[in-house]
Amino acid sequence: MFSILVVTVFLASCLAMPIKDPYSYSSAVGQGLGTPFASYGEGRITAVRVWETNNNYYYYYYYYNSNAYISGFQLRYGSTWSPVFGGEGGQKQEMELFNDEAIVEVSGKYNPADYICYLVLTTNMGRTLSAGQPSQVSFNFYPANMGNELRLLSGRFNGAGITSIGAHWGLVYIEGAGNSTLESTGNSTSS
Repeated sequence: MFSILVVTVFLASCLAMPIKDPYSYSSAVGQGLGTPFASYGEGRITAVRVWETNNNYYYYYYYYNSNAYISGFQLRYGSTWSPVFGGEGGQKQEMELFNDEAIVEVSGKYNPADYICYLVLTTNMGRTLSAGQPSQVSFNFYPANMGNELRLLSGRFNGAGITSIGAHWGLVYIEGAGNSTLESTGNSTSS
């Protein structure tokens, strides 16, 4: 009788525990002026493009890099590219992800007065794509829950570049994932 009571109390406490939200959001950093954006697509992110603008110049044999920033980016979900957020000005950096590879960290630097200056996307396989110049204020985004990956980026952009950026993390549900099926090879023996 006592064991039934213990099991009942245990089951009731399990039902009373809150279910952990499988999604998380890394709050946006940056100035935040301009047109809002949020990337979107079906399935896993499979590739990334980032455009960087470097306003470099020489002055009496001295090299200056004034105001390098991220001008735009684009994500590919499955085989479909999202629109370009921001612009395609400057130099393009691109990374195609391998099967079972996912973006698990977004970091970089931003200038509170204007643009995202530097962007680094890191995958679960340790590969990175970096664009821009590492100067100004640092930020580091990662999922709150184990096993989550980047689902979308949001923020704001103006005519020249990305002025703020935030990251949304979650699980990717792939149809058929986790199901094991037996494949017939055509070789069978009957007894």
